[in-house]
Amino acid sequence: MSLPAVLLAAGPTPSPSPSGSTTVTVPTLQDAQQSANQAASWVEQNWSTWLAIGLRVLLILVIAGVLRVVVRRAITQLIDRMNRPADGTGTGGTTLGGLLVNAERRRQRAAAIGSVLRSVASFLILGTAALMVLGTFQINLAPLLASAGVAGVAIGFGARNLVTDFLSGVFMILEDQYGVGDTIDAGVASGEVIEVGLRVTKLRGDNGAIWYVRNGEVKRIGNLSQGWATAGVDVTVRANEDLDRLKATLDEVAEKMSKEEPWNELLWSPIEVLGLDSVLIDSMVVRVSARTMPGKSAAVERELRWRIKRAFDAADIRIVGGATAPLEEEAGDPVAAVAAPSVFANSESPQVEATTPITPQRPAPK
Repeated sequence: MSLPAVLLAAGPTPSPSPSGSTTVTVPTLQDAQQSANQAASWVEQNWSTWLAIGLRVLLILVIAGVLRVVVRRAITQLIDRMNRPADGTGTGGTTLGGLLVNAERRRQRAAAIGSVLRSVASFLILGTAALMVLGTFQINLAPLLASAGVAGVAIGFGARNLVTDFLSGVFMILEDQYGVGDTIDAGVASGEVIEVGLRVTKLRGDNGAIWYVRNGEVKRIGNLSQGWATAGVDVTVRANEDLDRLKATLDEVAEKMSKEEPWNELLWSPIEVLGLDSVLIDSMVVRVSARTMPGKSAAVERELRWRIKRAFDAADIRIVGGATAPLEEEAGDPVAAVAAPSVFANSESPQVEATTPITPQRPAPK
């Protein structure tokens, strides 16, 4: 159906007249042809512009998608390389490395870092592509950016604790301040780390309680599982013990313990007798110390106390109760506990007679 036929089928168009009556105006064929020519002329003048805009938008989207896939794949490969052991066998390059490497800790740290990097890369790439697409349509981005800035400031003030927790968690993970399996003191709570997140760190306390610590609230962290630990045992003995015999006994215990399994792996330095820590009138304290694997100092201390006690019993060395240990009572005069003779010991003495009860007198019979 042609354009004039469509216009005729649309019906007459009333138009007002000065006398108040309506007249029907029918468009002519020349008007329809003129409108069609104007539309064709507009399309002919602007089709190249719209085609260029469409191709530019398509090119931006394709480049953004390809770049996002490439960047995410590169980040994934980097995280996989971080999560891979040094020798590829899962046990580490050396025995010490195998003891220190924690697979779960390494996996969670790598996963958290990968998630952050992928999210940041996607946000930057897609956000830049969206702004470029809007700029292609010649849209003024200044009001949009200003509104986004104001909204960002409002959200930042409203969720500042959440932002603080997130940023603190990112830096804790990137700096590897602690990980799964570490025993830490976070100030507000202490225990073994069972999960590390970007916002919350989960700890298991000594009594089994699970603590959820917000990363933004942690002001200091004491990691008891990094580097090495120190096992120290104080032995309190009598002040008159032979120091040479005491040291020889402790050296024998230390040498024997250092050669036995599994203590030879837990001990990272020889057990040393540091000497007298304090000397009092009735006792003296000898300190024994050793450097151990992180988190194993308590077990080494218990075993060392056990062995020292058995060795001292065999060597007849007495362990006393500490700085307030009482002195041994010396044997005194055996007659010192005997009471002095008393006048009441003689039944015929005046004192005994004076204390004799008076017997009642019976009346004489009539």
